[in-house]
Amino acid sequence: MTDNAIEIKGLKKTYAATGKSPAKEALKGIDLNIPRGSIFGLLGPNGAGKSTLINILAGLVVKSAGSVNIWGFDQDRNPRQSRAAIGIMPQEPHLDPFFTPAGSLDVQAGLYGVPKAQRKTAEILELIGLTDKADAYARSLSGGMRRRLLLGKALVHTPQVLVLDEPTAGVDIELRNMLWRNVRKLNDDGMTIILTTHYLEEAEEMCDEIAIINHGEQIVRDSTTNLLGRLDSKTLVITPDQAVELPSLPNNITGARQTDGRLTFTYKSSETPAEQILSLVRDAGITIKDVHTQEAHLEEVFLSLTASREG
Repeated sequence: MTDNAIEIKGLKKTYAATGKSPAKEALKGIDLNIPRGSIFGLLGPNGAGKSTLINILAGLVVKSAGSVNIWGFDQDRNPRQSRAAIGIMPQEPHLDPFFTPAGSLDVQAGLYGVPKAQRKTAEILELIGLTDKADAYARSLSGGMRRRLLLGKALVHTPQVLVLDEPTAGVDIELRNMLWRNVRKLNDDGMTIILTTHYLEEAEEMCDEIAIINHGEQIVRDSTTNLLGRLDSKTLVITPDQAVELPSLPNNITGARQTDGRLTFTYKSSETPAEQILSLVRDAGITIKDVHTQEAHLEEVFLSLTASREG
């Protein structure tokens, strides 16, 4: 058994031409290993190929080439075992309106062949906060409750890998926090989590590692810490003890005076020490009341990497 929950090699998918639409190469040879027990971020702009990759993992889309191994099971040789090892929380809340949450979980467990004695319906309902709605029709649930039920359905067969496809899109802060508490608990219990999200601050906070794909190609894969370290740019924010003008600066430092009187200085940390900026400020006769630095955020890394591959 390998140390990877998912192993993808040379994965390609080409959708055939239809009508006036030409053939589309959605995935162009993805190689990706996802470690067991990690929270792994899969990011990319719309149309990058994320949904195609997830649907291949779920067994909903047939790949054109390559291999997919889920929890040690080759998807071609052991399709049932590989599918049983993964749970998918889809982006769209497709639920039967005439089933109750308890009924939906029970039916889903039956589809995976989970014996009645081994089903964890009550436990899952408690986890997702729907115990008091166990016997309510799904059509009466709020949008947030329906998303919780989607998470529950993905867990009925106790998968080793859980894929969350845009799990917090359009939900309120309370539900988002509840989802992340549940995800952390599942991960602490040993489940591997794969997350796609457009909320980059979530990926920055939650993920151990991140892969970014664009136009069907993987353009980077690294730890979240290392990705954030790729941007050399830093900003030093100085609050003077009284209103002052921005001092003259050399070409390697960009400065600005904010409306609240703070002075910001942007520079490359590999070329310019922060002490040089502090010396310039002191030499200008400015007394410093407060100072702090602003680090790069994942959004900046994401934009810089995807923008460089456009066109």
